[in-house]
Amino acid sequence: MSYTITKEQRQHFHELGFVHLPGLLSEGEVDELEAVYDQFLRREIEVPGKDFCDMAGDYGRDPDDYSIVNVMLPRRYYPAWQGNVFERRAIDVARQLCGDGMTIDYDQLLAKQPHKADAIFAWHQDMAYWPDTPDTRTATFWLAIDDSTIENGCMRFVPETINESALRPHVPQFGDRGESHALGTDLLDTDEVIPVPISRGDVTVHNERVMHGSGGNNTDGFRRAYILALRSEETVKIERELGFTHSHNDETDVLDNVGIEGQTR
Repeated sequence: MSYTITKEQRQHFHELGFVHLPGLLSEGEVDELEAVYDQFLRREIEVPGKDFCDMAGDYGRDPDDYSIVNVMLPRRYYPAWQGNVFERRAIDVARQLCGDGMTIDYDQLLAKQPHKADAIFAWHQDMAYWPDTPDTRTATFWLAIDDSTIENGCMRFVPETINESALRPHVPQFGDRGESHALGTDLLDTDEVIPVPISRGDVTVHNERVMHGSGGNNTDGFRRAYILALRSEETVKIERELGFTHSHNDETDVLDNVGIEGQTR
């Protein structure tokens, strides 16, 4: 089954930096992904080093205390997931939004645990994390495994940032990049924040420059998200030649040179 993007959805993505696509996956398709997703959360699938961490704290935090459980590159650690229905549909939609030659750059799981008011994902622009490349086209898919609400920390966007001449200044949120991966920037009083609650099976898709973040989880349940970032084949090739894989186990100097120095582009 394909998913056809409307002219209005494409325009929204390019003019505001994000778009909400309802019903990208059916309930049954989400069920299949959810079964594997929860194996990662229960640590039944091995994820080494810093690729299993808390995005709301430093790398030394006890897993029992994680607020935002982060699994980087699940398709690397569970190869059977490669080519799943979400990947196939995202590749097709990314082509409709961004043109030909789009491929998966990385995947990620982000699960906010119940009653974690500090499960806050800092305001940031994705390009602050990445190396500078000639082709910056990006379509990052954020799939809701659970209904994503204001109460449990849905995505929030600041559209005007896509028109600014440079990225906002970003700094590490918990020590330096060797202690925590998270970068963040400041929300200005003049910024208009648009929260985007979505239902299970829906996605938001955002580009490389729109500032976004999310609040804590003040509910009884998890807020689970499955992320796929698609970029051009040439861009992914350049990243890998630089030794940049999006793994938190990458050398610290690679992360520093990309994430901090690269923020002026």
